[in-house]
Amino acid sequence: MKTKYPSFIAACCLLLIISSGCSINTLVANALTGDGSTAVFTGDSDPQLVGDAIPFAIKMYEALLDGNPGHQGLMLTTGSMFVMYANAFVHGPAERLPSEEWQAREEGLMRAKRLYLRGITILYDALDAKYRGFRDAAGQEDTFQAYLGRVKKEDVDLLYWAVAGGLAAYSIDILDFELSMRMPEWTAMILRAYELDPDFNGTALDEFLLLFYASLPFELGGDIERAKYHFRQAQDKTGGNNAGAYISYAKVISTHERDYATFRDYLERALAVDPDADIATRLVTIINQREARWLLDNAGNFFSSVDLPDDYY
Repeated sequence: MKTKYPSFIAACCLLLIISSGCSINTLVANALTGDGSTAVFTGDSDPQLVGDAIPFAIKMYEALLDGNPGHQGLMLTTGSMFVMYANAFVHGPAERLPSEEWQAREEGLMRAKRLYLRGITILYDALDAKYRGFRDAAGQEDTFQAYLGRVKKEDVDLLYWAVAGGLAAYSIDILDFELSMRMPEWTAMILRAYELDPDFNGTALDEFLLLFYASLPFELGGDIERAKYHFRQAQDKTGGNNAGAYISYAKVISTHERDYATFRDYLERALAVDPDADIATRLVTIINQREARWLLDNAGNFFSSVDLPDDYY
């Protein structure tokens, strides 16, 4: 695939020769943060290769951001890469560790939480730079709604990644009081994002809201019917070819309803999706399918023996 952006290797070489000159740093920063700048990662077919490369890329972007502290593109890219890396290569693998490796599991989860928080701090810096006072207004409902009313469609990616990182961190440590107090703030942000651009990144927001409504307790806004609505929306938009939505439904709705038949059916459908059908999301599909296989192999962790068929064991 041809691209107008420098290759990852070229960018790495540039880092070795860049001086402290602001004009050069700004030139590189602008080149690396345009639309599609992370396509070399998301379109790859080798998760291990990408997982090994992303930490270096994150540090590269942090170095550029240090020289261009107000650069919106760098803040978005750096913050979102922290969240993506934490989710795909730290949080997910830690959750799938066997019970006897509980110490490694806890260490992995706490590392993921720290990475999420580093990412959302940068993303909030970007929002606060665009809308002065955004961060301080977050705890004041009326004032915060006024700020969200000023947010534009072009800011949906900042809202999305900030909320994704925040809620993921909270899911790891639900006893973190400070994070729990931010639930209304994140709810308002993600709903504003959906209002502005329901088709952001294809089905990203529908998949997010599927998990959001299905995972939250009722008193905090949980709503299984809304979750199912967003599942249908995600599948309608992709012609039923959305592995992530199938997996999310199986993991949070089928387990809640103790419906093993749908759990297995949807995970098998996820595994049937061709990763090469959409090159831009190939890596995501491959990682999702790893989770689908793990869920199928470990259904006993989510269902009682009464729910499982006799031939499961």
